[in-house]
Amino acid sequence: MIDFLRSIEFQDPWFLLGLLFIPIMVYLRYFRRPEEQKPSLRIGNVESLVHRRSWRTQVLYFLPVLRWLALTLLILALARPQLSLKEEAVTAEGIDIILALDLSSSMLAKDFSPDRLEVSKKVAAEFVAKRGTDRIGVVVFSGESFTQCPLTSDHRIVQRFLSQLQCGFLEEGTAIGMGLATAVNRLKRSDAESKVVILLTDGDNNTGYIKPLTAAEMARELDLTVYTIGVGSKGMALTPQGKRSDGSYVFDYARVMINEPLLQEIAETTGGQYFRATSAEALQNVYDEIDKLEKTEREVTTFRRYSDEFSTFLRIGLGIFLIHLILQLTFFRTYP
Repeated sequence: MIDFLRSIEFQDPWFLLGLLFIPIMVYLRYFRRPEEQKPSLRIGNVESLVHRRSWRTQVLYFLPVLRWLALTLLILALARPQLSLKEEAVTAEGIDIILALDLSSSMLAKDFSPDRLEVSKKVAAEFVAKRGTDRIGVVVFSGESFTQCPLTSDHRIVQRFLSQLQCGFLEEGTAIGMGLATAVNRLKRSDAESKVVILLTDGDNNTGYIKPLTAAEMARELDLTVYTIGVGSKGMALTPQGKRSDGSYVFDYARVMINEPLLQEIAETTGGQYFRATSAEALQNVYDEIDKLEKTEREVTTFRRYSDEFSTFLRIGLGIFLIHLILQLTFFRTYP
């Protein structure tokens, strides 16, 4: 409602001076001194009348409020209120971003609440919401990799795909090289001004037929920037160690093993940065930092469109005036 009122402009604002008559009418109705009011009949004792004021008498006293409200709305209608609709057309190219997320079973570790994967999905979705007109896609990997969501500017689709991510439906392992290579492949035909991969993992490359540094070299050749994130607390964490017959995971404490030198080298090869996130708050700060680093100026054309709203004020004002007239001539009719 407040935003709506802020968007209202008046084409003929001089008519708004008529609103000054409203407080004058209120003063004349309620605040004049008794000797300035109409003559009244004097009676000796009014004690019997004081306690006999019905609800109709009380409402009648405030009935003119409807007339003043109607007059206010009619004056506003004469001032030609218009709703200003501001629109922006972005003409410059944005950034294409691929989120490459580790889905190995270790992402279910409980050092984050409820686990690393759920926190990573939530923070990534919040990052997507901030990226304006950028195109964003999602690549997932564990022992193998594939594209979960191709590049799109529809961020609601990206967030929906992120919310559906879960561990266990890919071959077990951590193929960082294959995950990065799949992300690079998704961006190689992009003509965006800037192309970025955000690679998040909680382990070390232990499978796959593409080495991580080979994928990093591919990214550099295509002028891609890779930001790497190592997610997981330092020390021991309650981590899946196997599966039961019903498919549920068996948890036990294990040392957090992240190959930070490898992630650091991947980032440096492509001109990016490596970040370590040891908590949910730290992961949020990492994404905030990347959000600040990957900003591109956009040439924006702004124009305004107006829609006349005087008919709304006119209809409501006439409706209130009609209600006032009906009440005055029926339920609250007075006789001289």
